[in-house]
Amino acid sequence: MPPMRYGHTEGHTDVCFDDSGSCIVTCGSDGDVRIWENLDDDDPKSINVGEKAYSCALKNGRLITAVSNNTVQIHTFPEGAPDGILTRFTMNANHVVFNSDGTKIAAGSSDFMVKVVEVADSSKQKTFRGHDAPVLSLSFDPMDIYLASASCDGSVRVWKVEDQTCVTNWLLLQKCNDVINAKSICRLAWQPGSGKLLAVPVDKVVKLYRRETWDNPVDLSDTSITQPLNVVVWSPCGQYLAAGSVNGSIVVWKVEARECIERMKHEKNYSICGLAWHPKYEQIAYTDTEGNLGLWEDIGYGKKPNDKVASTVTKGYEDLFDGDDDDYLNGDMIEPQSSPNAGANEDHGDDDDLMPTSGHPTRAIIDDDNSLDIGMIKANSNLLEKEEDDVDDLIGGFPALPTSSTQQPFYDGPRPTPRQKPFQSGSTPVHLMHRFMVWNSVGIIRCYNDEQDNAIDIEFHDTSIHHATHLPNSLNHTMADLSTEAILLACESTEELTSKLHCIYFSSWDANKEWTVDMPKDEDIEAVCLGQGWAACATSALLVRVFTVGGVQKEIFCLPGPVVSMAGHGEQLMIIYHRGTGFGGDQCLGVQLMELGKKKKQVLHGDPLSLTKKSYLVWVGFSAEGTPCYVDSEGIVRMLNRGLGNTWIPVCNTREHCKGKSDHYWVVGIHENPQQLRCIPCKGARFPPTLPRPAVAVLSFTLPYCQIATEKGQMEEQYWRSVVFHNYVDYLSKNGYELDENAKSQPVKEQQELLMKLFALSCKLERESRCVELADLMTQNVVNLAIKYASRSRRLNLAQRLSEMAVEKASELATALEDEEEEEDFRTHLNAGYSTSATEWGQLPGRSARQDQEMGEAEETDGCEEAEGTPEVPKQRPNPFSKAVSSAEVITPKSAVIASSSQGRVNPFKVSSNKKDPLVPSTNVLDTMSKYSKKISSSRAANKESPPVIKPLIPKPKSKQLLQASAASFFQVRTPSSSEKRVGEREEKVGNEPSEVQVSAQDSTENKRPKTGFQMWLEENRANILTDNPGLNEAEVIKEGMSRFRILSSEERMVWSEKAKGGTANDLTEDKKRKRPTAAEDEVKKDEEQKSEDSNLSKKKKPLDQSTNVRLSSFAFKQS
Repeated sequence: MPPMRYGHTEGHTDVCFDDSGSCIVTCGSDGDVRIWENLDDDDPKSINVGEKAYSCALKNGRLITAVSNNTVQIHTFPEGAPDGILTRFTMNANHVVFNSDGTKIAAGSSDFMVKVVEVADSSKQKTFRGHDAPVLSLSFDPMDIYLASASCDGSVRVWKVEDQTCVTNWLLLQKCNDVINAKSICRLAWQPGSGKLLAVPVDKVVKLYRRETWDNPVDLSDTSITQPLNVVVWSPCGQYLAAGSVNGSIVVWKVEARECIERMKHEKNYSICGLAWHPKYEQIAYTDTEGNLGLWEDIGYGKKPNDKVASTVTKGYEDLFDGDDDDYLNGDMIEPQSSPNAGANEDHGDDDDLMPTSGHPTRAIIDDDNSLDIGMIKANSNLLEKEEDDVDDLIGGFPALPTSSTQQPFYDGPRPTPRQKPFQSGSTPVHLMHRFMVWNSVGIIRCYNDEQDNAIDIEFHDTSIHHATHLPNSLNHTMADLSTEAILLACESTEELTSKLHCIYFSSWDANKEWTVDMPKDEDIEAVCLGQGWAACATSALLVRVFTVGGVQKEIFCLPGPVVSMAGHGEQLMIIYHRGTGFGGDQCLGVQLMELGKKKKQVLHGDPLSLTKKSYLVWVGFSAEGTPCYVDSEGIVRMLNRGLGNTWIPVCNTREHCKGKSDHYWVVGIHENPQQLRCIPCKGARFPPTLPRPAVAVLSFTLPYCQIATEKGQMEEQYWRSVVFHNYVDYLSKNGYELDENAKSQPVKEQQELLMKLFALSCKLERESRCVELADLMTQNVVNLAIKYASRSRRLNLAQRLSEMAVEKASELATALEDEEEEEDFRTHLNAGYSTSATEWGQLPGRSARQDQEMGEAEETDGCEEAEGTPEVPKQRPNPFSKAVSSAEVITPKSAVIASSSQGRVNPFKVSSNKKDPLVPSTNVLDTMSKYSKKISSSRAANKESPPVIKPLIPKPKSKQLLQASAASFFQVRTPSSSEKRVGEREEKVGNEPSEVQVSAQDSTENKRPKTGFQMWLEENRANILTDNPGLNEAEVIKEGMSRFRILSSEERMVWSEKAKGGTANDLTEDKKRKRPTAAEDEVKKDEEQKSEDSNLSKKKKPLDQSTNVRLSSFAFKQS
C-alpha cells in the first residue's frame, strides 16, 4: 500500500472521486479544494473556496462545498470557477451530498437545520426541522424518496423528501453539544441501486436498517474494531461496505455473508474522517483528521477463487518477515502523546500482531507457494454462487459464516496496549512545522521548519537570566530542555550522521560556551533533561548518560525498559520508562527518582507509576520547589507525597475546569507556594499553536476528598492539602536550603487553625471521640486551647481525655529525649577533650517566635478558665558561660533534640532547645525546663534522618517578656472549682504515678548536678526576698529571684557564675560523702511540704533524699 501524503492542514478533511474516477478531490480546514490525478501527483490543482471547507461533493461537473462563512457554494469542475451560492445557514454547514442523479443537494448545519436545494434553481429549497442539535451527516435515498440524517442530539432520522415529514427516528448516538465534541461524525449511507438498506455507524458496529419496515435485521462488526466508527461507504455494486474508525482502522465486509474480507490500519493511527469508493476499481480513498490523503488499492473482492487463495498465501507468507513485530515492540504503532487521537486509551492495532496488516485474517497460512487449501476454495466458490442471488433474498435471512475449519483461530484474551513513544514534557508533536520544543518555568523554545526557515527561537521569561536567542537548526534538532544555566538540544541519527547531544552553557564564565557529543552508532537519543550543574540523556540502547553542564562525561547506568520521558530539578533526576507491556488500553510505566549530588542515592527504585485507566503520560516534571509531579491524558495531576513514604497523591483534575469535551489544559509549570497550576487552555485540542502566543491560565488545586461541599469535608481537604504542599519545607531544610522563617511557620499556623475549627465543629456535633482523634494531630499549645474549649463547652469527659493525652505526649517526649541523651553521652566520650556546643550535634527546627507568641497570648487570655492542667515545659536557653560552649561554634545541625553534653542525665520532662540568649545565663531548674512544640507528622518522619546541612536554619531567640509570661502562667496557683476538683483529682492520680516512679529512679542523678550561679545567689538572698514579700510561696520566690537576678549587672552575674564553676569540683566531692541533705535543701524541702499541704495536692509522702529539681518538677505538674 503506498504511504499517505500530506494534503491539507490539521483538521477535518473530506474526500470524493469524480464521476469517472479519473481524479481524487479533497477539501480541508485550510479552505482549499485540491484535485489529485493520483496519489503521486506532486502538483495537484488547488481551488480556494473559503477560510475553511467542511465538506465537498462532486457530480455532473459541479463541485459543491460547505465553507466556514455559513454558505454552500458551487464551482465548475475541473476549472474551479465560482458558480454562485446555493444556500445559506446561520451557522456553518457540516455535510453536503448529491442525490443519485445530481439534480439536488442536501446540506446539514450546526443551526439544527437540514435543507434540500435544487442545483439548477437554488430558489427551490425545502427545510427539514426536528433535530435539537447540530446535524452531523446526511444521505440521499437512491430512489430520491427518503433522506437520512444524523445529529448531535443522538438521533438518526429518516425524512420523506416530498412532504418534509419525519418517517422514523432512532436514538442511537451519544449526545453532545457540538460537532467537535462528537464521539463520531456518523457518516451514514444508503445502499446503492435499490436502496434496500441504510448503514449507520453506531459505536463499534454498523447497524443495517431495512427500507420501509425500518427494522434492524443485522449488525456488522469485527474484533479489530476497538474504537467508535466514524464513516461508512458502500461499494458501487452495493455488495460491500467499508467503515473507518477514529483510531485509524478500515474494515471491508461482504454484506451478504456478514464476513470481514479486508482490514487495514492507518500508519499513524489517526482518525479516519473521509472514505470514497472508486466508481470502477477496487480502490478506496481515505483522509484523516490531520489532513493526510491515502489510497487503499487491490481490495481483492473481485478475484477468482484460485487467485484469491494464492494471493492470500503470498501475502501472509511475506508478512511473516516484514518486520512488523519489531515495529510493534518498539512502540511504532502509536503516535506521540500529543496527538489528540493517539495514546493508550485507544486500543490501536490490537490485532496487528496476530494477523497480517494487509487483510485476510481468517485465512490459514499455507506451508508453501505450491499448496492450496481445498476447504478455502470450496468456501469461496460457495460464496461466489451466493453472490449471484438477488439482494431481496438476502433480506429474509443472512447466510451463516463459513465453517470454522476455514478460519484462523482468534485470540480472545486481553489485548496488549501499544507502548507510548518517548516525548519531552512541554513540547508539541514533532511533525508540526511550527512547534514548541519545550515550555517550562524558565522559558520557551520554539522550532520553525518550513520552506523559508529551519531555526530555533529561545525566549526567557526572566530576561535577566539571558537574552532571547535565535539559532539555526541545521542538524534538525527535535528535543530540547532549558534551565537557568544552559540550553540542551538533541537530534536523532540519520543515514550519514549519528545522534548528537548539543549544549549551550550560556552561564559559563569562560568564552567557550558550546559543546557537542556524538552518540555511538545505532544509538539514538530519546529524551533529555537538565539539572543544576548536570545534563542527562536517555538513549535507545536503554542507557542513561549523565554529563556535567560543561561537557564532562559522568555516570552511565541502564534502564529496565524503553524511556518515556525525563525531568530534572536541582540534584534530582526523574525517569519514566516502560516496565512491561500493558493490557486493555493501560500503559505499564515505572519511575526512578535519583539524587545526583555529592551523596548519590536512589529514592524511587522503579516503582509502578499510577495512571488513570486507559490513559497515558502527557507531562512529567518538578514543582518550582522541587517536588516530582506528572499529568496523564485524563487531566489528573499527581504529586509525590514525601510525608507518606514517597507515595503519589492526585492534587488536581484539569478536566473539571474544561468547558467542552474536547478542550484540554496543557501544563507548563507547578508551584506549591503559592499553590498554582500554570497551564494553557486549548479549545478543541490537546496542545496550543505557536501563534498567536498562548495565554497562560492558573488553576487551583483540590485533593479528591469526599463530601467537599460540606464544611467538614472542605476543612479536611484544606488541612491535608496544606500538609502535602508544605512537605517541601522539610525536604529543602534537610538538604541545606535556607528558607524564610515565615515560609515555615505560616503553614503550621494555618494547619493548626483548621484543626481547631474541625475540633469545634466536632464538639458542636457531639462527636467527642472524633475530637480526641483531631487533638492527636495538634501541637502542644493547640491541645491546651482544645482543653479550654472543651471545658467551656461543659464537656468534662473530653477535657479529661485530652489532658491524659497531653500527659502521654509529654512522657513520649521524655522517652525520646532519653534516647537522644544516651546518644549524646556516647558522642561525648568520642569527643573527650574537645569543646562542643549545645548546637553542634543537633538543633530542634522548632516553630517560629511569632507562632509561639500568638499561642502564648491565647493561653494567657484563657488561663484563669482552664479546667484541667496539662504539663507545660518552658523553653530552655543553654548557659553561655558553661564549659560546654566554645567561643567559636561549629554548627552542624541535625534534626533532633539533644541537651548540652555537660548536663548529664536530667529530668525526663526537661526538653532542651536551640533558643539562645547570651545576656541571660541559665540559672535555675526552672530555666532548664523548655516548652516543646510537637511538629506535624511529616516533619517527624523527616527528622529521623540526619544528613549534613549546608545552611542551618536557626530560629530567632525568644523574647524575655515571653519567657517571663510563660513561666508565670506555668507556675500560677489556681484554686479549682468544686466541679473541676473531681476531674483534677482523677487526672492527678494519672499524672502523679509516673512522676513518683521517675523521682526515685532519677534521684541519685539529680543530687550530683552542680549548682548554677543563680541557685547560689538565691540561697543567699532568699531571706531578703521573704522579708520584702512575706506571703510568697516557693514558686513566687523563685520568680521574684529571677527578676532580681536579671537586674544585676553583667559583671555581678559573671561573679556568681564563676563561683558556681569554682565550687563544682568540691560540690561533687562533697555530694559523694553526704549522707543527709544540706540545711539549704532542708529549708526548701520544708517549704515544699508546707505548700503541698496547704494546696491539698500532695497525696504521697516525698522521699527524704529527693533533689530540689525533682520536687519542683513534680510540683509543677500538679499545679498546672
